[in-house]
Amino acid sequence: MSKQYDSNNIFAKILRGEIPNKTVLETDHALAFYDIHPQAPVHVLLIPKGPYVDFGHFVAEASPEEQLGFNAALAQLVATLDLPTGFRVIGNAGPDSNQEVPHFHLHLLGGRNLGPLLPA
Repeated sequence: MSKQYDSNNIFAKILRGEIPNKTVLETDHALAFYDIHPQAPVHVLLIPKGPYVDFGHFVAEASPEEQLGFNAALAQLVATLDLPTGFRVIGNAGPDSNQEVPHFHLHLLGGRNLGPLLPA
């Protein structure tokens, strides 16, 4: 099922260079930058450069090269950030997850004890 991508979302504008960001890592298939509203001492967003609404859209329509490149960028990002005591990767998809930007992205958080995933 094809999803409608909104090319005016904030991440699309960042990819086009219309909105500045604090880049951590850029590859052929991905861009990583610091979140403007960090929820931990380290809070970086990783986005694919292609127009994908969410994870399901990405795995259904991204080429194998894009998928491999994105995952390799995640591994490179983890190594770059050097979080020896641990980190968390979160991806949201759809309204029940409170996905705020309709462009597939992962949050990488670390730099402190992050506690339980969800409150009890």
